[in-house]
Amino acid sequence: MMVTDKTYKNTNRRERIIFLVKLLVYLSIVYFNIEHPAMYDKFVWLFKLTNALTFFLGANLIISLAWLLILSWYTRRNRTKPIEKDNFILGINRISSVLNTVFLLLAITFFFGVNPLKFITSITIVAAAIALLTKDYITNMINGLIIMFSDQLSLGDHVRIGEYKGKVMDITLINVVLQNEDDDIVIIPNSVVFTSIVLNQSKQNIKKLTLEFELDHKHPFTIRGLEERLRNSVEEYARSFTPESFALKTIEIKKDFVQFKVQLLMPHGNKETERLIRRALNTEIMAIAEGID
Repeated sequence: MMVTDKTYKNTNRRERIIFLVKLLVYLSIVYFNIEHPAMYDKFVWLFKLTNALTFFLGANLIISLAWLLILSWYTRRNRTKPIEKDNFILGINRISSVLNTVFLLLAITFFFGVNPLKFITSITIVAAAIALLTKDYITNMINGLIIMFSDQLSLGDHVRIGEYKGKVMDITLINVVLQNEDDDIVIIPNSVVFTSIVLNQSKQNIKKLTLEFELDHKHPFTIRGLEERLRNSVEEYARSFTPESFALKTIEIKKDFVQFKVQLLMPHGNKETERLIRRALNTEIMAIAEGID
């Protein structure tokens, strides 16, 4: 999906319509305040409600306008970049959500008649105390923003983070969400991402398929013969991977068994093809282990 495709245009059009609706509501409230001030003498709660709505909608309109302008400017400069994998847009969305939440809380203080300055002062003191107790949470948020505005990780990338590997499904202010090969959802805190070794296979535009296995010493095999059998087992998928990349490596030699690793590179990663190649390799490994020629 490109930033100029139909999906993006529909999304952008919807956001503009929502912006116009909010603007009409805001102008209607302002008009009502000017034309019917006497209503507030009878209904004090209505005065507080319109004040709160005016404040929140005004701030929300400014944030939405800034969001639309930044998005329009950015997409014109990056017309060839897939929007669903764009961390900059993801970061802008997260920041706008945080700002809207902050102004919503301030609007609530207007409704309940709390002085915003006193509220901000008191909440700042409380926030300072909370920050000391939730420093890991705040660190995660900062790390999340850094990840969003960098190009190291993007939505859809196939990565390995520490001992976990999978496809990046989401990047939030708190964590990175992966979907592994078993379709399980793995949630990794952003602080862990920053302190772990990250391997991003998608940045190389390749998919590295790796399969580890063990063979007992009692089975008669040679490294050359083993590699030849494994290579022949995936010969029908030769067009899906780089032939020169096929490699059988010895990881460790133990007293009772030898641990191997077979690797190959798929220039155009396909989950179904990868599954079939893994199945073919596993079938051949089981045949070797059972002594079947």
